[in-house]
Amino acid sequence: MLDGFIRVGAASPMLKVADVDYNISRIISCAKEAADSSCSLLVFPELSITGYTCADLFSQNALLAKAKKGMYEIAEQTKDINTIIVAGLPLVVSDKLYNCACVIYKGDVIGIVPKTNIPNYNEFYEMRHFTPYEDKGLIYIDDEICFGRSVFNCSGLSFAVEICEDLWVPSSPSVDYVKHGAKIICNLSCSDEIIGKARFRRDLVKMQSAKLMAAYIYADSGIGESTQDLVFAGHDLIAENGQLLAESKRFAGGTQDDVIIYSDIDLERLDSDRRRANTYITDVAGDDYINSLTFTADLPDIKPDRKISPTPFVPRSDKDLEARCEDILNMQAAGLLTRLKAINCSKAVIGLSGGLDSTLALIVTIHAFDRLGLGRKGIITVNMPGFGTTSRTRNNAMSLAAEYGCTLKEISISDSVMQHFKDIEHDPDVTDITYENSQARERTQILMDIANQEGGLVIGTGDMSELALGWATYNGDHMSMYGVNCSIPKTLVRYLVSYEAQRTKSISESLSTALADIVDTPVSPELLPPTEDGKISQKTEEQVGPYELHDFFLYYFIRFGFTPSKIYRLALIAFDGKYDSDTIYKWEEVFIRRFFAQQFKRSCVPDGPKVGTVSLSPRGDWRMPTDAKRDLWLEDLKSVKA
Repeated sequence: MLDGFIRVGAASPMLKVADVDYNISRIISCAKEAADSSCSLLVFPELSITGYTCADLFSQNALLAKAKKGMYEIAEQTKDINTIIVAGLPLVVSDKLYNCACVIYKGDVIGIVPKTNIPNYNEFYEMRHFTPYEDKGLIYIDDEICFGRSVFNCSGLSFAVEICEDLWVPSSPSVDYVKHGAKIICNLSCSDEIIGKARFRRDLVKMQSAKLMAAYIYADSGIGESTQDLVFAGHDLIAENGQLLAESKRFAGGTQDDVIIYSDIDLERLDSDRRRANTYITDVAGDDYINSLTFTADLPDIKPDRKISPTPFVPRSDKDLEARCEDILNMQAAGLLTRLKAINCSKAVIGLSGGLDSTLALIVTIHAFDRLGLGRKGIITVNMPGFGTTSRTRNNAMSLAAEYGCTLKEISISDSVMQHFKDIEHDPDVTDITYENSQARERTQILMDIANQEGGLVIGTGDMSELALGWATYNGDHMSMYGVNCSIPKTLVRYLVSYEAQRTKSISESLSTALADIVDTPVSPELLPPTEDGKISQKTEEQVGPYELHDFFLYYFIRFGFTPSKIYRLALIAFDGKYDSDTIYKWEEVFIRRFFAQQFKRSCVPDGPKVGTVSLSPRGDWRMPTDAKRDLWLEDLKSVKA
């Protein structure tokens, strides 16, 4: 398995009730189709070999014998394909009839798992035919096939099986399975369709996968089951840790159609989440009633065929994005207003440059002051033009302050920085890092001193992407009294400001216009002189790389601990058609080098609120030695070029 990806599927084949030969022919056909699609694990519905709706025909020896024979026929007919098959059948064991799932691979029946929870309410009357399974330790049928609750292990893949009602009860078998290492849960189901049930079923599968930190494959019976009293829709679902990856269209099967859905599961991602959560307990001592079945399987390497967003910090749908922006602004504002109340402070000081980050900091401060009932004049915005300031950013900063009703101060730093150059004997014609950082530190000094004068709080404007890359002047814009943007990546900052531009459109057209222009302005510290025509000459992304790439690298590096080589391959998929492989490699190498070299800046950042799953706070989520070596990560990245 390359990078831990495995392709799985859920199938709802055409079915004829009690026609075993027909049903196994459809199962075999689906299995071969799945193998051609590099699917490693394919799950079929409950009692798929006979049909779920056989009713009292389950008491007929002829049907039971044929079903068992059909199980072995499936094994024989699929011995040349490289797909693990999980199918359902009725099976007699120790004079009891059980509703079972059989696991088949390359001609062998690896194990059989019986259904634990047998429904006998409303439209269900399974107790009339089937016996609930009670843990009886290790049992073999036909002298070699393990029967009972089992976790199946093969070539880095661990999975287990539960059947329909097992999911719907308070204590599902899958809870014990994941404690014993199962990363994928297969559910063979025959869930009839009634109004509202599809949404509940979908939510149940998603939440079960989230609770278990597992993937969940739900295969549901569809067209072909008896409609004497019920209707079946073939509602197949595949989820991974709370995220729905694939879903079939209900009632999709026709007279000749089998339905199969596929998705690629990231097992390394599941591993990462389980390691991170120290409350996730595995290998429970004393639970010897769960069998561990190990077999060898040649699972194919695949290039993942799943949506990999180039902006993992940003929701995909506009509706979700709007809700996310509102939540984030509320969290940022709640953090700030709590700090202001705690220190009995009614004034805030913000260096307002007319760029994205300081604009977001102002928006957050506006929200906090409004919720506290404080006058906006207590928000002191300071525009500090220097050697690189352009009229575009200056005018936008002034517009924002005026439209929001804040206090505006304009203080040029040119003379004071020139005096500083004279004091330290620096040639102002040498536009090096001293030239740039002197301006940043002068601005921070001004903000801190005004805060002392006014009894206010300096609001930090720097974002998480800048912290990751160390793209901040140490003890310059690196410092504040409360950093509201500290866990907001640059890609998300842009969306938050855009959201505010849309939200304020009906309130003030000029405010909305200024916000929209800020979104369109190139990211720049404006520390180097502008071009002859007054345009920004210093564009951050030309120097350090595209922020959308760095935010992508940051997300997978911190959130899941993926190797640089895997992140690189994911980026090739996510940015296909936008960046070529050399460009992605170049900037990922820059990311690694800068991330390790700049930890000293992150080790002493001001307080600020965490709003997402990724944070670089040295007091919380990311505690890294400043002198850690980066060679291991650079070597791993180089492996993609081998």
